[in-house]
Amino acid sequence: MSRLPSNPTSVSMPAAALPSGVGPSGILVLIGMMGVGKTTVGRRLAQIYGIPFVDADAEIERAAGCTISEIFARHGENAFRAGERRVIKRLLQGPPCILATGGGAWMDAETRRLVRMHACSLWLRAPVHVLLKRVHGRGGRPLLAQGDPKEIMSRLVGLRYPVYAEADVIIDCGDETVEQGVRRVQEALSELQKPLTVPVTLASHHYDVLIGPDLISRAGAWLAPHLPQKRVVVVTDNIVAELHLPRLLNSFAETGIQADVIAVAGGEESKSLTCYAQVMTQLLELGIERGTTIVALGGGVVGDLAGFVAATALRGLPFVQIPTTLLSQVDSSVGGKTGINAPSGKNLIGAFHQPIAVLADSSALATLPRRQRIAGYAEIVKSGMISDPELFAWCEAHGADVLDGDPAALVDAVQKACVFKAAVVAADEREQAKQGGRALLNLGHTFAHALEAELGYDGRLLHGEAVSIGLHLATALSVRLGLAPVADLERVDAHLRKLAMPAGFDWFETPFSAAALLAHMSHDKKMRDGLISFVLLRGIGQAFTSRNVPMDTVRELLLDEGCSG
Repeated sequence: MSRLPSNPTSVSMPAAALPSGVGPSGILVLIGMMGVGKTTVGRRLAQIYGIPFVDADAEIERAAGCTISEIFARHGENAFRAGERRVIKRLLQGPPCILATGGGAWMDAETRRLVRMHACSLWLRAPVHVLLKRVHGRGGRPLLAQGDPKEIMSRLVGLRYPVYAEADVIIDCGDETVEQGVRRVQEALSELQKPLTVPVTLASHHYDVLIGPDLISRAGAWLAPHLPQKRVVVVTDNIVAELHLPRLLNSFAETGIQADVIAVAGGEESKSLTCYAQVMTQLLELGIERGTTIVALGGGVVGDLAGFVAATALRGLPFVQIPTTLLSQVDSSVGGKTGINAPSGKNLIGAFHQPIAVLADSSALATLPRRQRIAGYAEIVKSGMISDPELFAWCEAHGADVLDGDPAALVDAVQKACVFKAAVVAADEREQAKQGGRALLNLGHTFAHALEAELGYDGRLLHGEAVSIGLHLATALSVRLGLAPVADLERVDAHLRKLAMPAGFDWFETPFSAAALLAHMSHDKKMRDGLISFVLLRGIGQAFTSRNVPMDTVRELLLDEGCSG
């Protein structure tokens, strides 16, 4: 970029409001190497948006009463960085502005944290040769005065660019004019959409679920602040790897995160002791440390498997969920339940192991077939049926949009479901409440798990499809027991069938055996004192748990629904 004219007002452009994506503080922080044009671009942006331009270096000199070169000479770089951090902290607590920072400011972890909390960061990125051309002949660059400028600049770029890449926005700069560069910044800011954030706050742990488009492409930037060390092992399946792994690995490389990959076969079969042993063996052969983070990229199967591996390797590794199906985004990725299947039942081997972050990339849902969206949507319906009648009504109004893949409806659905589940998990993290609590999330699951087990987890019935049938059966059982009104069963069935979702045994060509399904229920992990736990309804939004359900009544229901004896 060329420098601005000496009289900035000679370039006229109508004032514009700072885009909402910048955030409520209205502070835009420019970061980048010396010579990239932060001051030049920042002054022009301040003109356009009608807010002050503030140069952090000038503020530091004002506070110290001497130049930056003099601070370096008298006190050294560490003292300068400490003062820089204090000045930037003060500026971030002030009114809206365009704030240009020194090239090393963003390298301070505390400064990055403060900027993330209070402002929007934008990195002006340029190659070394462009930077050298712009700083040539200019004084006041203490770092470049310590040797060969090209060698120093190249070394600084190598150190700083992976950290700069954690910025909210990245703009590449070359030989374009100032106005061209500023227009590109404006365009990027106008398109900026920070992800929705759903906090999950537990007694001894906190993490955020981020929801929005294209999060995988910037996963490195979102995750870097949370990683104990810049090393991860991605666990994924072969199908998801082809669709999304390159973008994820690129984002890690950009932010200097070392990444290894372990891929498994797609499908429920990978949630087995055999696959668990294979993954664990590969993981340990990589020479992992306790700061190495396991990243699950995929649907619920990958998330459950990778989470259990993370929970048990070296007695517990940090864990990140990047769910790529609607089902995993609204359910399995949030809450810390991990596990694998046993021959006698689903999820019987597992552990509670909370992630350090969840990235729910709504763009990934565009690759899903409708069947997969149905599977995820059933869990959203379930949430409304448990204790949120307004959410169920939202489903009735917008469910068709979700299943049609409407981007806005999908983001809204994921957020609503995650808010609901986060509240339930926070109140009962390990499912220990004697009544209700997290166990309510199993509405329909006692039936669903029995159906899946009877089919051998072979893919003929997706988990969410089994839950959809289970919602019908749980409501029908509640009606049969005289707990819920028939009108609510009719309402649930009408909604499911209107969207062509499974709502009974007529979904299958051959009948199930009631005796076989009851036998599978007897192996459910929610058994206590030999009694099967059911989640029942007193109406939509009024779920409760019960261990006093006569099994003869359950058998009669299954027979009346079309099962054989």
